Amino acid sequence: MSALVEILSFGYLHGEPPVADLTLDLRHHFRDPHVSPELRYMTAADEPVRNAVLNTAGIPALVEATATAVAAFAAGPSAGVVTVADGCAGGRHRAPTFAGALAERLRADGFRVAVTHRDMHRPVVQR
Repeated sequence: MSALVEILSFGYLHGEPPVADLTLDLRHHFRDPHVSPELRYMTAADEPVRNAVLNTAGIPALVEATATAVAAFAAGPSAGVVTVADGCAGGRHRAPTFAGALAERLRADGFRVAVTHRDMHRPVVQR
């Protein structure tokens, strides 16, 4: 497959979700690393955050299911770029980690993938 997939991670607390073919809301079903003081000020660029997110029950299955959905979108008769947006609360932990895992999975299937982390650089949201 050579279809292009754009993956956009974002934080719902920083504005509206990007326009996408498939939007995933990771806020309510997966534990937020923000609640752990040792992870709060880290981002998905840090291995402890990636490990915490990727070892959360359900995340590996969701990566697989999303990859299957992307392949279905790409197989459509008028398939062009497939855009996936995945969001969490602040856009620093769950969403960018998921985006990276999905990108890796899709590249293994031969997709061309571009990843953008809209909000990972933003300061920690105080709640």
